[in-house]
Amino acid sequence: MKTTKTMSVGGMILPARLEVRYDRAFLIDLKSLETAAMQKMHQFVFDDFFKTNQLQDLPAFQPLENSEILYRFTIDNYLLSIEVTGQIIKFLRILPEPII
Repeated sequence: MKTTKTMSVGGMILPARLEVRYDRAFLIDLKSLETAAMQKMHQFVFDDFFKTNQLQDLPAFQPLENSEILYRFTIDNYLLSIEVTGQIIKFLRILPEPII
């Protein structure tokens, strides 16, 4: 599934042709959440995410290890991972935040 909307990535504002894609594993993760969590995540990834001005504005946004294209951030008690390549942002997974 892919969507095209305007938003900025990092410190740069991208053209209106930005694509947001959803990995199959991400959609399976989303579907397997409890109802309340699924509704909140659905609202975020398909609506609220597009209102974000910069990825750094996302809660606990940081790169995964030494990667220049893989990032993670948190929403409630869930970690969301994304891949950013050029004008394509792909949601990869939603996983429960580990309890330490």
